[in-house]
Amino acid sequence: MLENISANIFEKLSEIQKKEHVRILHAVESGSRAWGFASPDSDYDVRFIYVREQADYLKLNPVRDVIESELNEIYDINGWDLKKMLILAKNSNPTVFEWMFSPIVYQTTDFFQDNCKPVLENYFSCKAGIYHYWNTARSQYQRYCTQGKIKLKKYFYALRPILACHWILQYHTPAPMLFTELAEACLEPAMRPMIQELLDQKIHCPESGTQPGIPELDAYIHRNLELIQKQAESLPDDKNPDWNALNQVFLDSVAN
Repeated sequence: MLENISANIFEKLSEIQKKEHVRILHAVESGSRAWGFASPDSDYDVRFIYVREQADYLKLNPVRDVIESELNEIYDINGWDLKKMLILAKNSNPTVFEWMFSPIVYQTTDFFQDNCKPVLENYFSCKAGIYHYWNTARSQYQRYCTQGKIKLKKYFYALRPILACHWILQYHTPAPMLFTELAEACLEPAMRPMIQELLDQKIHCPESGTQPGIPELDAYIHRNLELIQKQAESLPDDKNPDWNALNQVFLDSVAN
């Protein structure tokens, strides 16, 4: 089944390249399947980075920097122009690093691995990453986990960014995507049995599966949101101010 899905995704990416006249540099899984807590009916969140022909970047009328290819119950496929990705990398957008380090790679290129990735790694900002994940955890929790029956996946949508914050604070590197890797390194030992039980439940229940709120988990989330906010406020601004390396990657990409 997985081989068939991967083959279908590869075929869809090939069709995108032909239809849009682009070259896909890197394509990965970005959602719950890459996080390691997909439900049996989870869709495939395929994300890709592409580059256009040189002439397209010289047109007076700008070409869209996003390709939205497919959205249905099985596939959610869209991509970013490399130029867009490099600009976002300059501001240390964490999505850039998640796509770079996804554990599920559908296709990639030597150019992305040898020319893009080493440069992009130098633009990771601990402070920007922590604030991104902290805001994600807070908004997910406040919006979806504070009343009535709660979708189990929403708890994990709050938990994973909290653990990502702790990873960045501890290791000063982009957080891995796999929830189990984050939990092993950063989750309080006392919380692990309960979280493992919830993870097993999440993997085997539909996306729409719900359950009552969990007071112990609510307290953990509240406590950590407050703690992370205080720690983030004390961090120095560590964004990379240099455009030169990013400009060179873009120029090299359209020259190839």
